[in-house]
Amino acid sequence: MSPRRTAAGGRIDRARTIRFTFDGKPMTGHLGDTLASALLAGGVTLVGRSFKYHRPRGVFAAGVDEPCALVTVIDGQAREPNVPATQIEIFDGLVVESQNRFPSLGFDLGAVNGLFGGLFSAGFYYKTFMGPVVGPLKGTRFWMLCEWFIRRAAGLGRAGDAKDAARYEKMNAFCDVLVVGSGPAGLMAAKAAAASGKRVMLAEQEPLFGGAARWSGETIDDAPAERWADEAVAELAGLDNVRLLPRTTVWGIYDGNTIAALERVTDHKASRARGEPRHRHWSIRAGKVVLATGALERPLVFPGNDRPGVMLARAAGRYAAEYGVLPGGRIAVFTNNDSAYRAAAALHRAGATIAAIVDVRAQVSAAASKLARETGAEHLTGHAVVDTAGRQRLRQITIRRFDAASGALSGAARRVEADCLAVSGGWSPAIHLASQAGAAARWDERLQAFLPPEPTGGWVGAGSFTGAFTTQEAIAQGLAAGAAAVGATPAASKPPQAGGPDLDVTPAPVFEIRAKGKAFVDLQHDVTAEDVRLAHREGFVSVEHLKRYTTLGMATDQGKTSNVPGLAIMADAAGRTIPQVGTTRFRPPYSAVSLGSLAAERHGELRPERLTPMHDWHIERGARMLAAGLWFRPQIYGQPGETVEQAYAREAAAVRAGVGIVDVSTLGKIAVQGPDAAAFLDRVYTNVFSSLPVNKARYGLMLREDGLAFDDGTTWRLGEHEFLMTTTTANAGKVMQHLEYFLDVVWPDLRVNLTSVTDQWAGAAVAGPKARDVLAACVARTGVDNEMLPFMGIVRGEIDGIPVTICRLSFSGELAYEVYCGAGHGLAMWEALMEAGKPFGIVPYGLEALGTLRIEKGHVTGSEIDGRTTARDLHLGWMLSKKKPFIGSAMMDREGLASPERLQLVGLVSLDNRAIANGAHIVEGKQPPDDPHGSIGHVTANCFSPALGRYVALALVKGGTSRHGTRAHISDPLRGRFGPVEIVSHHMFDPEGSRMHG
Repeated sequence: MSPRRTAAGGRIDRARTIRFTFDGKPMTGHLGDTLASALLAGGVTLVGRSFKYHRPRGVFAAGVDEPCALVTVIDGQAREPNVPATQIEIFDGLVVESQNRFPSLGFDLGAVNGLFGGLFSAGFYYKTFMGPVVGPLKGTRFWMLCEWFIRRAAGLGRAGDAKDAARYEKMNAFCDVLVVGSGPAGLMAAKAAAASGKRVMLAEQEPLFGGAARWSGETIDDAPAERWADEAVAELAGLDNVRLLPRTTVWGIYDGNTIAALERVTDHKASRARGEPRHRHWSIRAGKVVLATGALERPLVFPGNDRPGVMLARAAGRYAAEYGVLPGGRIAVFTNNDSAYRAAAALHRAGATIAAIVDVRAQVSAAASKLARETGAEHLTGHAVVDTAGRQRLRQITIRRFDAASGALSGAARRVEADCLAVSGGWSPAIHLASQAGAAARWDERLQAFLPPEPTGGWVGAGSFTGAFTTQEAIAQGLAAGAAAVGATPAASKPPQAGGPDLDVTPAPVFEIRAKGKAFVDLQHDVTAEDVRLAHREGFVSVEHLKRYTTLGMATDQGKTSNVPGLAIMADAAGRTIPQVGTTRFRPPYSAVSLGSLAAERHGELRPERLTPMHDWHIERGARMLAAGLWFRPQIYGQPGETVEQAYAREAAAVRAGVGIVDVSTLGKIAVQGPDAAAFLDRVYTNVFSSLPVNKARYGLMLREDGLAFDDGTTWRLGEHEFLMTTTTANAGKVMQHLEYFLDVVWPDLRVNLTSVTDQWAGAAVAGPKARDVLAACVARTGVDNEMLPFMGIVRGEIDGIPVTICRLSFSGELAYEVYCGAGHGLAMWEALMEAGKPFGIVPYGLEALGTLRIEKGHVTGSEIDGRTTARDLHLGWMLSKKKPFIGSAMMDREGLASPERLQLVGLVSLDNRAIANGAHIVEGKQPPDDPHGSIGHVTANCFSPALGRYVALALVKGGTSRHGTRAHISDPLRGRFGPVEIVSHHMFDPEGSRMHG
């Protein structure tokens, strides 16, 4: 038997031995163990090293709140770092390794940092590395000398670069009620809601439903709470209107009760069945949400509180009761509330010796005293732990008398031998989802905790989430919440009755024991109590500033254990109360979400592919395809031996000299119809569309409500009440949402219907001096001469018997036409155009050539309409109507949006005949290539221009128009590029526009 495994008890399957490796050492556990419980059972207490000081760290918690025992899971060549050992279910063949140590976990050279703890205080990096170097390297910033070493030392785990072979899925679901958390409150809420016949989903982040009741030792309806939970889950599982989601963490809540959740489908399996995903990401639209997320136990802050062997009291009790593991043989308990006594009793029943129960309170409840006597422990009220001892694991604790009211220590220190210290500093309701849903948390002085804000209508709370810490209260609240979620009256039948010791979990307002030595608030990031006080002395009075300056509660921890103690220490330093200091907002995700699940079905074989009707034709002609949003579009039609640059330069030159054709089927297309369609377009576009004649098109610009540019495109008037709006490929969905929002919410009285018709139309743009000749050779039933089809005019005709709609418009600067037909005829129309163009040397061209043509002409796309630019920044101020209001018109003239120093669109010409990379900065004067400063703008698009014979680019530059004709430098240290450029007008080719009007 393992050194710490109990003889009986727990939910593990002792008949099933599981073999895994930790740091290359073979180990065993049982089915049902987590990695943390299996390591503890094997006598392993040192699991990792801390972030800054590389101090020894062990298992501290038993769930998602684990801040210390973070490991890297290795699957073949793939590595997943920073996974809490408490959330890894072991399986045969599991391979894990510890983190942040060299050369080994037991002997880590990085631990030398602990000798310089006084230097590595909060803000160390900001204060040390930003200054200049003196001496021979004068002029070099200290950071530049140290960056390589610091980046090597940063972080905890090391991510791998091998391809992840796992499959990930996305799921969308709709339900009337989503219950988050499956403790007694969550189970009763799900049962009450399901009884109404409504669709109910129950999400639980643990493998088993039931929550803390499973290992509480309590009874419900005279049965062990564990059995009661099993029966409740079995009852729910048998209902057709209930869906149970174990191993599912709800990590975010968004507008309209849209819930984000991550289901770990196969992380607990040695192998996956064919097609089985590793993770499944859920987007759930719920009518109502019942939040029964429970509460997290807080630690106490005292010197030596980070030593392996120190852990949360509930975690210690859970390991004994659920996993049959004793975290130590001789255990001490340190608390400021009664809940730790329940853990002490569970540990004692499992066979551990309880050496002492240390309570900062002078008086405790009768129930707590009774449990203390049953454990046989020395019961020390009015005392505190002031230090711990032990090299790589706990060996001894030091205790002194303590006055909870004043925080004063007195009397002689006494030492108690213990290899585990279970601590409890009170409870913090897990209110992150309610906080994300809006409104500020409420401080409860009695519970010394932040409670959720008042429900907003989309959710209702139950159980310890609301501060109801007894099982009986949780059951009652769960029943009421489930009924309220479906608009029903709570059942009149008698609710289940819970039995157990009448413990008082109200904590004494004690968070820190101030004594000599390092006392850690954030165990993951080595943030000490003194760091918090230092931040206050240095002027960081906001909790958000405290978090960022000290790193308190960042990364995977997110303040689960450290938030409230840190706020308490900050409040004490400032002479304020905790509610006056406030708390940080809980931002999603509250716990780690795999990138694979977020990108599920958007890459590789599972990526949805939108293909134009001409896709196969492109492939057969040697096109190299490029993803553009969800679409695939030709990048180039390469010839043997050609580079991408050579191919697009050839294609673009052919368009300028003769004629080319490009597939534009992917452009967003929205049918805008109805009696108020013209008035609606006047409101959403900056320019006027109600005056547009039938069978004419107009270029339009949309702004956001804040006055910044949103999208551009052409809209065609096909009838008095019928328009066809085109958008950029990437923005089609966003524009549709934008329009629908204003119709549904702002102007519901307008009689307008919107229909996305992107997939219904295939399109080709024919451009170049010979474009009209090509159309004249194949278009029937209409003329395409200048009189019949003027600039921005629309005609209808046929190509090889296929009905087509043609608009004369140009984004290339050449005489050009867009030809549309039904998608089913797209390929036939394309081939007919190609056949008609043969005598004129027609060439197909791809996205690179398309971009080159538009860069030469200075046309903007998403690279310039990036959410930060205005119409005037892009020289589109002429499109801002003074005759009507429109979306964004009230905000577009704000002082900050009218400054002459704003970034404005310009052209750049390379003066050293080298390419200019997107994202490169533009600086004035000559500067060191490796340390540029004083950026005046950045590059948004670049190409080699065959028309100009130079490398050119578009850029956004401060006061851009006033700089035309001046010189600057491109600074791109990451790519090693530094060179001279000339700033010119963005209209670099045919600025008069004579070619497109030919």
